[in-house]
Amino acid sequence: MKLRVLTANLWSERTDPAALARLVESVRPDVLALQELGFAQADAIRPLLPYGRLEPRSDCNGLGLALRHPAPITVLPLRHREAFVAMLTPGEWPCLDVPVEIANVHVLAPHATPPWRTFPIRRSQLATLTRWLDEHPHPARIVCGDLNSTPVWPAYRRLAERLTDVSLAHAGETKTRPRRTWGPWHGAPRILRIDHVFASGGRALDCRTLPIAGSDHDAVLVEMEF
Repeated sequence: MKLRVLTANLWSERTDPAALARLVESVRPDVLALQELGFAQADAIRPLLPYGRLEPRSDCNGLGLALRHPAPITVLPLRHREAFVAMLTPGEWPCLDVPVEIANVHVLAPHATPPWRTFPIRRSQLATLTRWLDEHPHPARIVCGDLNSTPVWPAYRRLAERLTDVSLAHAGETKTRPRRTWGPWHGAPRILRIDHVFASGGRALDCRTLPIAGSDHDAVLVEMEF
């Protein structure tokens, strides 16, 4: 059975809501993990994926986990901005044979100001997240979002020690290279891979990046089989 997950950073209300809705309608994700979610974007998404939890804001801290079917959402209290965690069960999700846990995480950017606060916050977010993973093991799990970390950064490496980087694994199977996801402005060449999907207990049938109208990030779409 297949689960389709789309994660996207919307660049704090700059993404065009109608274009976002068209993207969601075209790729039909079961789970939509959103970072930097604005109010107009949340309004555009709700009719398409009516379950989950959307908490838009006018700054870069809006977060959402929109779902095709019902699932309980809990909050993982990270420093500076929390993460959302959903438990998808086969009873409510006909596409699943086993329960799947999915977390939407937005790690603070390394260039955030003031700099003397930024790295302690990032270290705290990573410590809380990895402790939660270690203390609450789950056989079928996805952790996705804007981690603001390339594969050489500690946040990426700590997660890669515990979970599989879906983009990297799929690239290895298809003899391709993982696509970069961030550029300095909308339409700019993508120069860093900082948006990720990590998983355990499943295999990627498809993995690709998709442009988001108005955002400095590309979305990551994965189709997982558990």
